[in-house]
Amino acid sequence: MAPTEDASALPGLALANLVRTVRTPEFAGVTFHEVLCRSALNKVPAASQMPFRWTVNPVRGCLHACTYCFARPTHEYLDLGAGRDFETQIVVKTNVVDVLRAELARPSWRREHVAMGTNTDPYQRVEGRYRFMPGIVDALVHHGTPLSVLTKGTLLRRDLPLLADAARHVQVGIGVSLAVLDEELQAELEPGTPTPRARLELIRAVREAGLPCGVIVAPVLPWLTDSVEHLDALLAALADAGASGVTILPLHLRGSVKPLFMAWLARYRPELVQRYDELYGAGAYTPDGYGRWLRDRVAPLLVRHGFGDPSGHRAGRAAMRDGAYPVGSLPRVTPEVAVPGVAQPTLF
Repeated sequence: MAPTEDASALPGLALANLVRTVRTPEFAGVTFHEVLCRSALNKVPAASQMPFRWTVNPVRGCLHACTYCFARPTHEYLDLGAGRDFETQIVVKTNVVDVLRAELARPSWRREHVAMGTNTDPYQRVEGRYRFMPGIVDALVHHGTPLSVLTKGTLLRRDLPLLADAARHVQVGIGVSLAVLDEELQAELEPGTPTPRARLELIRAVREAGLPCGVIVAPVLPWLTDSVEHLDALLAALADAGASGVTILPLHLRGSVKPLFMAWLARYRPELVQRYDELYGAGAYTPDGYGRWLRDRVAPLLVRHGFGDPSGHRAGRAAMRDGAYPVGSLPRVTPEVAVPGVAQPTLF
């Protein structure tokens, strides 16, 4: 069945350059809002302290539907909700490849690193329909621009030959996000994502293609995934799959994500609601004490599983220079990149 256009969908949508709104049986319950973007390169605020200054996000919204995703509030800028709308009202930049090529061709472009997967996942299922990433990667490589991709999407395997070839010309880093090994909990938290087993196989495939593959273990969920048993099993699985580095970050709940996550927690583990209220209080981040506790907990596990001595790891810009995705084995468990009042790029 062909896609159908629905001009009446979301008449109040605050979206410039909307071309059409599309629904298709292949994505039941999902509406695609196809737009023409004016810019493909997004400049990261300097205050964010991220190890890159530029990103490309072909879509807004995410079919992964991760309960904790702190990109959710970005949908509110479009007069859409951070909850169900974020998962079902997907904004697609149909001309992103052409616009990116034009921007990279400017004499002013300095061939700085471009990161993908910093807001919503470039290899979510939407990519299977629109196939943006091959053109994006080709454009970056053609203009001598180093790149990195962070994803939960096993669709990345489709482009491994392209990415491996790209690495012959520019620095290429691959990162996979995997924080929950228990498949039942993963399905509750991240209902639209590939299983942990599938992502472990993705890590293995990336490494077999000759590419680095850092892993972001984020978010670590207090009383749900921060036990020694869970972290030990997860790190063992990552080591077995060949992960080239690990970064561990605890859950943070900023803005409208907090009530959404707490509502999920009330349904799934109601006995933990009071504990979370006490741990997070009125803020978005765990207290420093929890960060120190988690750091102490994961440090010997990282050493045990061959990720090295946490006191001497490469991280951030150093890893970037070496062509790895900008995550190192350093167990970063404090919100160093958080700057009040400044929009931050999403890492998972």
